[in-house]
Amino acid sequence: MSLLDVAQVDFAYGRGRAILSGLSFVVEEGETVGLVGESGSGKTTLLRLALGLQRPSGGTIRFDGAVLDPGDRSSMRQFRRQVQVVFQDPYSSLDPRQKVGAIVAEPLRSLRVSGDHRRMVEQALDAVGLDTGMVDRYPHQFSGGQRQRIAIARAVVCRPRLLLADEAVSALDLSTRLRIVELFKSLGHTMSLLFVSHDIGAVAALCRRVLILEKGRIVEVGDTAQVLSTPQHPYTRRLLDAVPRLAFGETP
Repeated sequence: MSLLDVAQVDFAYGRGRAILSGLSFVVEEGETVGLVGESGSGKTTLLRLALGLQRPSGGTIRFDGAVLDPGDRSSMRQFRRQVQVVFQDPYSSLDPRQKVGAIVAEPLRSLRVSGDHRRMVEQALDAVGLDTGMVDRYPHQFSGGQRQRIAIARAVVCRPRLLLADEAVSALDLSTRLRIVELFKSLGHTMSLLFVSHDIGAVAALCRRVLILEKGRIVEVGDTAQVLSTPQHPYTRRLLDAVPRLAFGETP
């Protein structure tokens, strides 16, 4: 059974033009999938639907076989324990008034997870390569790469089955981006990942399968190495032509 199953999903704001049209794809347990498209292609809207923040105008989204119902508070609380997100900007996604320990523990509190929260926070920080002694410091005391690791620790602290990453490396410099991509690779051994990005190089380095999104429609899907080496759709070819080289080398 697929972990995340998006079936013929449409979305439009009110009576406006369609943002997403007939989207269908799956993310299997333990799989790392890249979703590539330019700004305005519908990537962020799709993530909001996958997080249950909005309802699709048509079609269905299932997680672990159950239809995602944003109106069912009980089922959504359980869903959010299993699906977490990492956002683009590590500077704006962390509350500057809170210490790192409180930031990372926030999902444990909001989702009412029982257990030793301090220990869980320390385990999450260790998993992303940060010293557990950082819990009593504030976000402004860290670099951009360290802040993104803190954001990732917050996302994995409740041990989700699926991690959604929304342009999670685009705000970072190249060397930091490489390290965060390596971190996502290591996390891919314990959870599924849907990596949403316009950065083809990062997707090439991280994801074994890729979806190409153009104006709300998936125009190409397949093994990352094959799609990037022999693209079939004109839009995919245009995306690749705009990249002088794949910054992260060969696909996995």
